[in-house]
Order: sequence, then structure tokens, then C-alpha cells
Amino acid sequence: MPSQPSPNAWLGAVLVAFQFTFMGLLAGLALAGLRSRPMPPDAALSALGAVLLGLWALSANRPGNFNIRPTPRPGGRLVQHGPYRWIRHPMYSAVLLAGLATARMAQGPAAWVVLAALAAVLLVKAGLEERALGALHPGYADYVRRTRRFIPGLF
Repeated sequence: MPSQPSPNAWLGAVLVAFQFTFMGLLAGLALAGLRSRPMPPDAALSALGAVLLGLWALSANRPGNFNIRPTPRPGGRLVQHGPYRWIRHPMYSAVLLAGLATARMAQGPAAWVVLAALAAVLLVKAGLEERALGALHPGYADYVRRTRRFIPGLF
């Protein structure tokens, strides 16, 4: 008899769908804002930070070791170097920095509401992923004590 996907697998897929929906909404709102005014310098800095952090995270945690869903890959290793030395979810942090840039480029409060929803989705995804990583990697609890979730030294 084939095994049924776990409830967390279903929830992970739903969270990924919401994540990309909110990211698309933010991009659309930002493009609409950019049609009427130039990109604010702080938005450009946030976007640059997002790209640099995302590339750094990818150089430390190569594709094939991670999963877009909050489920560790079978045989995956726990990465603790690069940006992972300070934060457990640098890819999520990069997405939030990009979201901050797009919300800043957009006009009106709708983008800030969408950004808050995106942050909530990433927070839930991170929690699911951390429970799974804690069950898979014996040293994960120590890693959690030494690092922050999204922002070095803060959160």
C-alpha cells in the first residue's frame, strides 16, 4: 500500500503556494509603483542586499541539499557556514529583503499588508522546517541556540 503524505507535507505545499502568490503580488505592486516614480535608494539597497544574501546562501548550501518545501531532503546535510553561521534561514531572509524592497517601491499600504502576510508564511515554514531538521540532525538543537532565525543577533 503506498504511503500517504504527511500533514506537514500538505501544509508545506500550501505554504509554498502562498509564498509565491504573495511574492507575485508584491512584484506586481512594485512594478505599478515604478511606472510613476523612480526606485527609492533604500529600496535599491534592500534589493541589492537580497540578491547578495541569496547568492551567498546558495554558495553555502548548494541546490540538491535543500528543498523549497519545509521538508529536509533525504540525505541532506546541516549547513553551518557562510550566512548559516549567523542565521538559520538566510534564503527566507533574502526573500524578506526583496519583499521589503518591493513594498517600498509600491505605492499605498496594500504592499505592506502583503509583505506582512509573506513574513507570516515564512515564519510558519521556518518552524515546520526546524522541527523536521531537529528530528533529523542530532546537533540541530545546539545550532538553534547559537544562531537566530532570520536576523543576525536579533530574531
